[in-house]
Amino acid sequence: MNTQIQRHSIFLVLLSIFLLWTRVESIRFDLESGHTKCIAEDIKSNSMTVGKYHIVNPNEGFPLPDSHKITVRVTSANGNSYHYSDHVNEGHFAFQATEAGDYMACFFAADHKPSTTITIDFDWKSGVAAKDWTNVAKKNSVELMELELKKMFDTVQSIHDEMYYLREREEEMQELNRSTNSKMFWFSFLSLGICLSVAGLQLWHLKSFFEKKKLI
Repeated sequence: MNTQIQRHSIFLVLLSIFLLWTRVESIRFDLESGHTKCIAEDIKSNSMTVGKYHIVNPNEGFPLPDSHKITVRVTSANGNSYHYSDHVNEGHFAFQATEAGDYMACFFAADHKPSTTITIDFDWKSGVAAKDWTNVAKKNSVELMELELKKMFDTVQSIHDEMYYLREREEEMQELNRSTNSKMFWFSFLSLGICLSVAGLQLWHLKSFFEKKKLI
């Protein structure tokens, strides 16, 4: 029984590591001139995040056209700006998140006639994946096995922090549901009271009308 539990735990750890590594792959997308495209990343507080971007040259071996320029802004869920570059063809950013939530990286291509399509390569890493393990190995002169163990330890620590973060988000959602249910109960009670009051006024008005007409 204990062996099965250990195997199940190892499987969950490996699956989590795989999911973490699959999140750091770079993405490539097209952006038309005069349009904006935003990409969101859920980042925990005090987590390191790095990103780099560049415009893919449509004609390799030749300079980029003047029309291939973008404006990039990275903001937090509360609207605070962490990175801004205007009229560039490449760039990068790195910061430690002081707020938890969805961070937005927005790319804007200036309007151009005739309309052009810009291809952008964007790589965004957070948490364990944002660490430069090559520099870690050089600075600490660690062996390959030690480096791999340190990677695994930091990955497990990140999974542990992610679980607590998700638990906090779940508690927030439960509290929101309880608050919403309480408000709906009082709203329904108030609506019922208003309906009964309106019905009573209608009955009183009809009774007064019939009495005036001497029908009752």
